[in-house]
Amino acid sequence: MTGERGWDRARWLWLLALAGGVSFMLAVVQRLDGPAIWAWKTTGVGFLALWAAANARERRGWLIAAALAFGALGDYLLDAKGLVAGAAAFALGHVVAIALYMMNRRTQTTPSQRLLGWLTMPATLAIVWGMLSPAAGWWHAAVYSLFVAAMAAAAWTSRFPRYRTGIGAMLFLASDLFIFAGEGGVLGKDVTMWLVWPLYFAGQALIAWGVVGTLAKEARA
Repeated sequence: MTGERGWDRARWLWLLALAGGVSFMLAVVQRLDGPAIWAWKTTGVGFLALWAAANARERRGWLIAAALAFGALGDYLLDAKGLVAGAAAFALGHVVAIALYMMNRRTQTTPSQRLLGWLTMPATLAIVWGMLSPAAGWWHAAVYSLFVAAMAAAAWTSRFPRYRTGIGAMLFLASDLFIFAGEGGVLGKDVTMWLVWPLYFAGQALIAWGVVGTLAKEARA
């Protein structure tokens, strides 16, 4: 974010988000658990949400702050209350994010960009089916994955920076696919452990950076 200091407020919240998100990998590697660890897990995306709120000037700014806040809530609920509660919070966040991206569609896209946008959802569904079926309840993961894939496709075709928000959303999707790969036995959990959290947090940070930066700089223009 160097060279862009003129637009963002409360940079200390961004730095706290990075500290919380990066340091949580220690808890992942050591397989720590418990209420204090659940709270630690929320610090990365939680501070991103606060940073987005501090920079919000109008409705779109508050929408990205809300989407990130639901992500932080999902991080907590996955461990504190279980998969269903956590997935529900994430799904709500994806709905908010999709609404934001649909309000900010890119006016012109190349054929390859449109193709990736259209293929993201069916490709994700096919990957999840291949990894998890015919195990009982695989379709629950498939339904949830469609929320993530729709969010990623909408982000990729939005007017927000593709190399920040677009790639960030795709990293978010990849992190969930690696979760399913671990659950389905396609990859060992000792492998996916090193992939899921870094991809997820990097994705959320890039999403926030792209959206918040774009909106805040436009508000200053």
